[in-house]
Amino acid sequence: MTTWAIGDLQGCYDPLQRLLEKIRFDPALDRLWFCGDLVNRGGQSLETLRLVHSLSIHSTVVLGNHDLSLLSIAERREADQRKVNPDLQAVLFAPDRDALIGWLRSQNLMHSDRTTGWAMLHAGLMPKWTIPIAEARAREVEARLHAPDYDKLLRNMYGDRPAWSPKLKGMDRDRAIINVFTRLRYCTPRGRIAFDVKGAPGTQLPGLYPWFSVPGMAARELRIVCGHWSTLGLMIGGGVHAIDTGCVWGGPLTALELVAPGEAPRIVQVPGREKSG
Repeated sequence: MTTWAIGDLQGCYDPLQRLLEKIRFDPALDRLWFCGDLVNRGGQSLETLRLVHSLSIHSTVVLGNHDLSLLSIAERREADQRKVNPDLQAVLFAPDRDALIGWLRSQNLMHSDRTTGWAMLHAGLMPKWTIPIAEARAREVEARLHAPDYDKLLRNMYGDRPAWSPKLKGMDRDRAIINVFTRLRYCTPRGRIAFDVKGAPGTQLPGLYPWFSVPGMAARELRIVCGHWSTLGLMIGGGVHAIDTGCVWGGPLTALELVAPGEAPRIVQVPGREKSG
């Protein structure tokens, strides 16, 4: 059996089809891990969501910031839903929208597999979070997202504050955890996130570090595969494998074979969405 991790799709259905063909994905033998941000911007979010949903028994999905945004919008009034871009409206007003939205909401923020030695999340981890700590923080938010009153979380999850602290409680704590898992790129050694800094490493202000290279960060026993950071591109180092290569912006769509420890991961790419104009 081969397990492939796939970078951010963002509604790029055609590149996903090409990638599945190129890796010769066999649902009878293989598994897929999707690093989040299945929807938005690519123009084919409904088709993409339907395809990934159809593969649900053969795949694992973690939620990205765009996925959570779709879930939040789905809880608003119809008039407000009609104000979002046509790509998301196609999902929101599809005949199978309830099945798709319900399935998406049932996904997690983090997935770990100690048998293979890999963990997957969308964006990043706080400098001091070990894998067990990160798993515990993810389970806190997932329990609320999967509960009957999930709408409270979706209505109140937006905002850049507060910064993460283990002393946080209630919605402030949930929001801070969500920001780490779905929005983190750069932070200070103490874990304060720089939300507006999105360029490639080397462009940030002094005192900010990519989340995976903060001085004094915790050791992590599992290799991590993630997405979210398109300007970073394909990056492998320090046990982190970042595979958002900007498919929606005209870059390639990337699949990474999740191999055993000591083996070099195989990387397969296909052309991403063609830029308009």
